[in-house]
Amino acid sequence: LFRCARNDGRANIVPRFILSLLLAVIGLILFGQGAYIHAKALVAQVLLERAFAKTVVTGHETKPWSWADTWPVARIEVKRLHASVIALAGSSGQALAFGPGHVERTPEAGERGVAVYSAHRDTHFAFLKNIVVGDEIDVTRHDGRTFRYRVNATSVVRFDASGIDPLADGHKLVLSTCWPFD
Repeated sequence: LFRCARNDGRANIVPRFILSLLLAVIGLILFGQGAYIHAKALVAQVLLERAFAKTVVTGHETKPWSWADTWPVARIEVKRLHASVIALAGSSGQALAFGPGHVERTPEAGERGVAVYSAHRDTHFAFLKNIVVGDEIDVTRHDGRTFRYRVNATSVVRFDASGIDPLADGHKLVLSTCWPFD
């Protein structure tokens, strides 16, 4: 890098300082990117809460911001864990950046079949790492109706071997995320 003209033992100070400064800047950038993802998720949930409340009251799909390509369709709550998230229509990457998504071509909560909601493990569905058999999950739909589910199993499966059949008998709920957590 740089060498000092003096030969009094301080020749390595400048390169070490520059290297330390460079590493600190890189660390700050990486920390900022991680914090940005979490901040975006938190702010989005506030806007989604407002849009969801308006949807329930008016009965009309309400976008959380004018350029959104999705809208809130449900609130998922696990009271024991103090967890509450607003789920969006669809499970595209754009939707999942802001909240859980209701997976296309699966029934709504409360309807016959298996309603599937998916979200990222490190933001909106981070609470799933603490879910246990017997926990109650309330899903309030966009029409204001609430359905209660009880956790009867958890499992880790390959993404292409879930065995989820959205047309199965009964009224079931699947909350899906990546694994491992953290």
